[in-house]
Amino acid sequence: MLQEIDLSKPLWVFGYGSLIWHPGFAVEEQAVARLTGYHRAFCMSSIHHRGTEASPGLVLALDAAEGAQCDGLAFRVVPGQEAETLAALRERELISSAYLEELVTLRLRDGRVVTALAYVVDRDHVQYCGALELEEQARIIARACGDRGPNCDYLYNTAEHLTELGLADPDLDWLAARVRALTASPRR
Repeated sequence: MLQEIDLSKPLWVFGYGSLIWHPGFAVEEQAVARLTGYHRAFCMSSIHHRGTEASPGLVLALDAAEGAQCDGLAFRVVPGQEAETLAALRERELISSAYLEELVTLRLRDGRVVTALAYVVDRDHVQYCGALELEEQARIIARACGDRGPNCDYLYNTAEHLTELGLADPDLDWLAARVRALTASPRR
């Protein structure tokens, strides 16, 4: 379901995965932000961008969980480009309807609180796979490739950018190391 977005106000977007390193829209301001009630997880099978229907990959999604929190980046869209940005985000993120468009409350590192657009996994969608163990996630990511490239590149880019921002994500760090080990071996 699409959110009704008031485009006369500043548009903030929450990046927790590829938006961190490739927002794809003009950014007026960015700030480290925290979202409570969700965690970042490889809980969505990817049949387009990082996998195929025959060989799905995995992409990150915000998955609701009591007591959880997710650190990422809040992006404020350049004024006057809200409608164009919203259209581009919907084309990119809602390709298979596995994400739900939500308005969420973020706390920025400087203490401000903003409402932002975020894409949250639909747990009822066939692409939801929230019960995969980390080892299984690593094996899928190591072999998958979609129309935007290898699944492992998506993982590496996200993990590296989170590290650069000082945002620890032990699961992504473990996955990056494990996928590197799997792709370095002759057998996958």
